[in-house]
Amino acid sequence: MSRLLLRDLLKAVRRHRRLLAGVSAAAAVYCGMTALSPPPPPTVAVLAAARDLAGGSPPTARDLRTLRLPAAVVPAGALQPGSDVVRRVLAGPVRSGEPLTDARFVTPASLPTGQFAYPVRVDDADLTTLLQVGDRIDLYAATSTPVDAATPLASAVRVIALPAGRSSVAGTSGALVVIGAGREVISRVAQATANSRISFALTPDTS
Repeated sequence: MSRLLLRDLLKAVRRHRRLLAGVSAAAAVYCGMTALSPPPPPTVAVLAAARDLAGGSPPTARDLRTLRLPAAVVPAGALQPGSDVVRRVLAGPVRSGEPLTDARFVTPASLPTGQFAYPVRVDDADLTTLLQVGDRIDLYAATSTPVDAATPLASAVRVIALPAGRSSVAGTSGALVVIGAGREVISRVAQATANSRISFALTPDTS
């Protein structure tokens, strides 16, 4: 470095010494804060919905993505990447980005002892849009014969799945609602569906 260049450099430093001092102080503060900041919390990889999913069918690989969450906020029963969900039916709709847990799927283990999952075809499909998984409903059977009232079939049975997009299969009508019920209720509903129109009423959840 020539003497002339060195002299110019020293002049420039003296001219901007306040600015350089400020920059040095800011850098020191930043480095200090970075060193003192706690490390990021550990994360856990979980399965999540890659898009909005309808209930009533198993998710495909394209429906899923891996989401990393802080360990403290991972919900109980969260499924990890690689979990086999090919034959597991979603009990209801799932929003995009929502972590999937075992409670989101219909399984025999999710039903109380003595209850079974039973699909009921409700005649008016539009009515089922009012339902959510977990709702409790009363079921009624109505016929075209001149009677005073519909026949009560079940009281406060829980909705455990709402299959979607099946109303047009094989020319059927209405919509399926999967309920959890005992054998006696299932037998009564099965008999009524042979020659009656099935409807429901939402009831307060008293469980």
